[in-house]
Amino acid sequence: MVTEILANIPSPPQGVWYLGPIPIRAYALCIITGIIVALTLTLRRYKARGGDTDMVWDAAIVAIPAGIIGGRMYHVITDHDSYFGPGKDPWQVFNFSAGGLGIMGAVALGTLAVWGLFKYRNVPLAPFADSVGPTIILAQAIGRLGNYFNQELYGRPTDVPWALDIFYRVDENGNFAPLTGRSTGEIVTSVHPTFLYEMIWNVAAFAFLLWAERRFRLGHGRVFVLYIASYTLGRIFMELMRDDAANTIFGLRVNLVVSSVIFIASTVAFFLMRRGRENPGEVDPRGIAEKRKPEADGHAADADMQDVDPGTNAPARGDVKNPHKQKR
Repeated sequence: MVTEILANIPSPPQGVWYLGPIPIRAYALCIITGIIVALTLTLRRYKARGGDTDMVWDAAIVAIPAGIIGGRMYHVITDHDSYFGPGKDPWQVFNFSAGGLGIMGAVALGTLAVWGLFKYRNVPLAPFADSVGPTIILAQAIGRLGNYFNQELYGRPTDVPWALDIFYRVDENGNFAPLTGRSTGEIVTSVHPTFLYEMIWNVAAFAFLLWAERRFRLGHGRVFVLYIASYTLGRIFMELMRDDAANTIFGLRVNLVVSSVIFIASTVAFFLMRRGRENPGEVDPRGIAEKRKPEADGHAADADMQDVDPGTNAPARGDVKNPHKQKR
């Protein structure tokens, strides 16, 4: 019995630290770290496709706030009983510090915002989508560490050796405060660490996407769609392991139903999407053509517009059918 207890994963004693009156939240730090990692990798991947890295920064400017709003909207809609009804305070909808962001809503609205930006700039979206897809799921893996500090999104009670111990937390007045309080050392329950399972799944999916991209020379947005399918497949299994309170549809958890629908739709879309014989890099010509002065005979411009393998900076075989490329 003692051996099992020692083998369990302990929760952090707290998830919030204070620098004077300023709260330092571990969840926010994990989210920020994930965003930085995703930005860094996306810059490299999009540049390898010949894209203008300024578009990555512009996309981040619109995607991050849109993602936060979309994630909050999804959470409120799928957990509306916590905010609306007798005895509820609807203004808590805007209390982001209390937690509650749905990744599917964040990706949906963030993607819509980026689509609008690229449409306005008249820049092909598919190369950017394929560049950012794998980096998003890696960022999600990093963000899941925040759930560990918040003691949330865990699974059913279990006695497996790697069970997560959930501690009773209280604030400075001794009141129950699971998010902002400190642990009393009392173990409330031991549960499946589904946050850890999902984090491992996301890292594995990140590696799978990079492999599939190179192995099958995926492009034209298919890497991004495969990211959606990979994430939602894992989320289906995580939802099946959870038994915390949640709104339901036809007796099933909302997130389980939504994940299943998105997984089926994205899988079908992946196989129906254009494959093309040309290299999948789909270079955006303005990413490099505007930064280099073409030679008088036009050969340098043609070289610049060559397709680039998404994993390297080396030109790949064959040219992309590019509507921006002038005929000679």
